[in-house]
Amino acid sequence: MKISVITVAFNAENTIRDTIESVLAQDFGEVEYIVVDGKSTDATAEIVKSYGDRIARFISEPDQGIYDAMNKGIQLATGEVIGLLNADDLYASIDVLSQVMDTFLSSGSDAVYGDLQYFDSGTGRVTRNWRAGGYRSGIFLWGWMPPHPSFFIRRSWYQKHGGFRLDMGTAADYELMLRMIHKYSAKLAYVQKVLVRMRAGGVSNVSVKNRLAANRNDRRAWQLNGIRPYPVTILLKPFRKILQFIR
Repeated sequence: MKISVITVAFNAENTIRDTIESVLAQDFGEVEYIVVDGKSTDATAEIVKSYGDRIARFISEPDQGIYDAMNKGIQLATGEVIGLLNADDLYASIDVLSQVMDTFLSSGSDAVYGDLQYFDSGTGRVTRNWRAGGYRSGIFLWGWMPPHPSFFIRRSWYQKHGGFRLDMGTAADYELMLRMIHKYSAKLAYVQKVLVRMRAGGVSNVSVKNRLAANRNDRRAWQLNGIRPYPVTILLKPFRKILQFIR
């Protein structure tokens, strides 16, 4: 089977080369690499073009934000499995995609996920460990979700159940995984290792205001999918993030 990896970028000249190199270094042979750029005004496009046909598809045009760009990449993808790696993220080792595909094949799963590690871009120091743990039915009700950058799902699931909702703000990835996993019961398999390293930061977490907005959209994700969460569900989700700093 082929894996399509999609990187979305906007003015990412300082980080995108590391991201591209981490994908091209993978020891798995059947990789379709797609880069979707939001018409950057820096050297992002030039860096991507310097890799020539090692990038299977590259588009650079205005978009409606990161999730619109991801949807564009999903539409372009031809692999049986799709993974999303942002322009400031890295695969943690050269065998990530091999292990992901081995897990798909051995488990017959609809989606595969692993752990995520945040690091300081200046020092390289690990600042947060997201150990996702194994999935069990109903765990979304207790604030659980897999790390989106380490989440791979069969393309047929996007075709059947849709892509990212552009009206969900920074909770669009949460809504998509809630829909795929909790609502439609995608069969999951867990790779118990760090698959992706992410530079510390994040739009949904940079201020109390943004965090409150994200929490409102988390609640709305349940409403849109016609599912009633527990009273504590939305509170437990950010609490789980706190545990990632102390474990």
